[in-house]
Amino acid sequence: MSRKTYTLSAAAFIATAGLSFSSADGAGAFAKDAADLPVAEETDQTGQELVEIIPKPTVFISEEIVQPVEEAQQDAPQAETLRELVGIVDAPDDLSEQMRCLAGAVYFESRGEPLAGQLAVAQVVINRAEDRRFPASYCGVVYQRAQFSFVKNGRMPRIKASSAAWERAKSIAHIAHDGLWQSEAEDAVYFHATYVRPKWSYRKQRTAQIDTHIFYR
Repeated sequence: MSRKTYTLSAAAFIATAGLSFSSADGAGAFAKDAADLPVAEETDQTGQELVEIIPKPTVFISEEIVQPVEEAQQDAPQAETLRELVGIVDAPDDLSEQMRCLAGAVYFESRGEPLAGQLAVAQVVINRAEDRRFPASYCGVVYQRAQFSFVKNGRMPRIKASSAAWERAKSIAHIAHDGLWQSEAEDAVYFHATYVRPKWSYRKQRTAQIDTHIFYR
């Protein structure tokens, strides 16, 4: 008895095996789809046609996987000095409430200080907002009772918005908030002027002195 064979892929073989358990209608549909394939005709003792399927070996192809490249984030402003950076950073007039509180602390507490001192004051406010011992927002820190002497009856005094000092304070606030320049008082949460010596200062670790302010953690 002669025997003819044909080959199918592994996927087709699996499909064929699955369909062998389906209904007669399903088997007929598969036979119709495979009608164009070279089918070997062989019969058994009952006279029924037999078909031998030899699956083709699966071939694995190695291909390079290319990951999508994310767009590069916009570079932060580059500057050689803090003064140069303050001149580059353009703080908008319409500050958010939180940024206005941060800039207000810089303006009232340190506008007569060098830029490094102003940045250090902003850093203290930010550090407090991130410390569980203090309120969790810039405004909460600034308006916390008996913490900043410029706050009177829970209110911030009027700011001279047209002044150069306010423009600098806004820029310093953004620089500190965005972490664009490292402060000498990087981890400080307290400060006071050099002409006073509060009792709590003896229990804190001094980290820096910038002009007329001493900073502690």
